Amino acid sequence: MRRKSIISLFWISVVIGMVVYLFLIREKTVQNALLSIGVSLLYTLPLAYGNGLMNDYLTRKFSWVEQTRLRVALGIIGTLAINVIGVLAINYINFILIQGFDAADFFSGDLALSNWLTINIALLIAAILHAKGFMEEWKKTAKREVVEQKLIAKSANAQFESLKNQLDPHFLFNSLNVLDALIDENPEQAQRFTNAMSKVYRYVLDQKDKELVTVQEEIDFAKVYCELLETRFEDSVSFEFDVEDRVKQQFVVPLSLQLLLENAIKHNFATSARPLQIRIFSDGRALCIQNNLQARGNLKDRDGIGLANIVQRYALLTKQNVFIEKSDHSFTVRIPILTQKITAMQTPRSTSSDEMIAYEKAAKRVKELKSFYGNITSYCLVIPFLVFVNLYTSPEYHWFWWPMLGWGIGVASHAIQVFGVGKNWEDRKIRELMEKEKVNSK
Repeated sequence: MRRKSIISLFWISVVIGMVVYLFLIREKTVQNALLSIGVSLLYTLPLAYGNGLMNDYLTRKFSWVEQTRLRVALGIIGTLAINVIGVLAINYINFILIQGFDAADFFSGDLALSNWLTINIALLIAAILHAKGFMEEWKKTAKREVVEQKLIAKSANAQFESLKNQLDPHFLFNSLNVLDALIDENPEQAQRFTNAMSKVYRYVLDQKDKELVTVQEEIDFAKVYCELLETRFEDSVSFEFDVEDRVKQQFVVPLSLQLLLENAIKHNFATSARPLQIRIFSDGRALCIQNNLQARGNLKDRDGIGLANIVQRYALLTKQNVFIEKSDHSFTVRIPILTQKITAMQTPRSTSSDEMIAYEKAAKRVKELKSFYGNITSYCLVIPFLVFVNLYTSPEYHWFWWPMLGWGIGVASHAIQVFGVGKNWEDRKIRELMEKEKVNSK
């Protein structure tokens, strides 16, 4: 326990001692006042310190969130041991050694009642402190998870923006290289290329802030861009488009085709005798870019754009992968076609269905635990009061046993329901049925 907590306990003990002295002790002397404070300290400090040490130790060793059942079980065992043994030891010191009662009467009569009431009060306070510790740890975990998810989302957005910002200088650099080559070869074509390039670059600027565009938009842009490439390479390259109408209103990452077309041009020879043939087509849930393989050799993608850029952008948006297929005669890249728009803030890593299910289960678990702690707290508070009323009003007939046993069975059943083995069986059965349903639906 912290020094601040010990100081607080000291002053609480002093206040309790003074209250007892003022309202319960008839002889108002300094000696009785000090004795009342001393007895209060005798109860409060050892019990509070012992429970605090045990609670801190168990919390360090066993997580309230990840090992809830074990933490609760050990907490109950430790609380019972510390408070029962501690109360009996302190009562013995108080009643037998200080007040001079007969040791033979320690477990009978009024002393037995005092033992029972003191133990229940100590257990009640300990249960409240344990419940408070559980809620604090759960809140800390929830806050930490929220912060982590926000950081993941911000990181994803920042990374996505960084990847998109690479496209502008990359596209401009390659287009200027083409224009530079055409100026010497054919000035008229260079002028037409400049006009066409301005239209293409306008599309690049328009799509800069978009995370996804329709397949139709990307195909239209790719056709314009292919015209620019044909202007330079003439009959050295050919392009074929075969995309199904059903996927044209679905979504892909913007400028992905342009990057893949550049990648094909950069890494392959293209001559009139051996033209580079590029085919863009749809295949199921993928948009494919395929070219005949005429590799230039050990050419490396020096600026890190191209395939790596597309793979990283898709990874930030979906779990669907970009597939690369290479054979002796062809090179194919398959990029996923997405059926709905997704943002980097909604990546599967941060808001997947599995995490939502886990959150719902955690919320249900907290509700069950709060209900149980409320039940046991009420039991520890009401039963001692009933015992006191029974023994005070009709000591010859102990009717308090009936509510104690009846309610106690209810508390035990509640504990088994919340912490018992039945929950494991229930969860396991639900998982089995869900897996069976998945297999049958395939």
